[in-house]
Amino acid sequence: MHPAPHTPFHLDGPRLLADIGGTNARFALERAPGQIGAVRTLACADYPRFQDAAAAYLAGAGIQVRHAAIAIANPVDGDAVRMTNHGWAFSTARAARELGLSTMLVVNDFTALAMSLPVLPQEDLVQIGGGAARAGCAIGLVGAGTGLGVSGLVPAPGGGWTPLHSEGGHVAFSPADEREMAVLRHCWQRYAHVSAERLVSGPGLVLVREALAAQQGLVFETLDPSEIVARALDEGDALCLETLECFAGMLGTVAANLAVTLGARGGIYIGGGVVPRLGAWFAQSPFRARFESKGRFSAFTAAIPTFLIAAPCPALLGAARMLADHLGEDAAQAPAPVTAAAAAAAPQEERAHVHC
Repeated sequence: MHPAPHTPFHLDGPRLLADIGGTNARFALERAPGQIGAVRTLACADYPRFQDAAAAYLAGAGIQVRHAAIAIANPVDGDAVRMTNHGWAFSTARAARELGLSTMLVVNDFTALAMSLPVLPQEDLVQIGGGAARAGCAIGLVGAGTGLGVSGLVPAPGGGWTPLHSEGGHVAFSPADEREMAVLRHCWQRYAHVSAERLVSGPGLVLVREALAAQQGLVFETLDPSEIVARALDEGDALCLETLECFAGMLGTVAANLAVTLGARGGIYIGGGVVPRLGAWFAQSPFRARFESKGRFSAFTAAIPTFLIAAPCPALLGAARMLADHLGEDAAQAPAPVTAAAAAAAPQEERAHVHC
């Protein structure tokens, strides 16, 4: 879809957007506010440096840009960036010069994803369980991929939202039953500190399955995360299915902890690459029951809705909004926020669009 007639193109040309994870780097161009296209995914392992991947994308697009926003799965503090789950490391200033950019804004990927939440239309969200969002309340965000991302939004004075720059995926893992305690004991044999990310992530599926097999005295072959999901859902493999059940319960604990920490009555959103691959099974998984099992605060979490983000490239929308703010552009230039409740009634051209 092309930008709506009333939507101006950026006068200084298209803007480069990127969502960099531990496995893949997704690039795109924003030619007008909220209008994102030319999306291309590159494997991080195919390029020795971030700059090489970005240059390859721009060369393929046949375009030069002045401004860029890079959402990356890593803490961002100052000029030096070194990825936690991949080998890329770079200076923001040097990378900008090498790519010929006037502006290169580097932000945490889950901060960017959080900034996309107010503009995601209802059809890009799948509610898991009950509950209803309260307007004007904090929103939580969690997502399992190569790592475990955590962020959120809190209402800003005067309107709008303030994103949280969080590394909450690295909190200590919290077991909720004897099976999870056994998994934790298995991990302690290898790691002095077991974070939530160690288990509630793509690589975590591999570790959980290993721990469950060791607990049951099973001989097993090592599978990658996609194979575990496929064997569980397509073949009914008992060990793989138990791995997914354990994972879903653990994710429920993480989400509930975030909900009570933030007082996230505005809802908890689930991003990342793992859960969408679980399809309809996830709605019937232990996730929501665990989310609502919070002792004296069970009624509190039961009233909070949980939404699976089904949009193809939502972090790119958030990165674009953060770049516009960084450049000091009037918020009126960006697409108006679209809440989940109002999205269905909003005219199509007023919504944010990403074409992947």
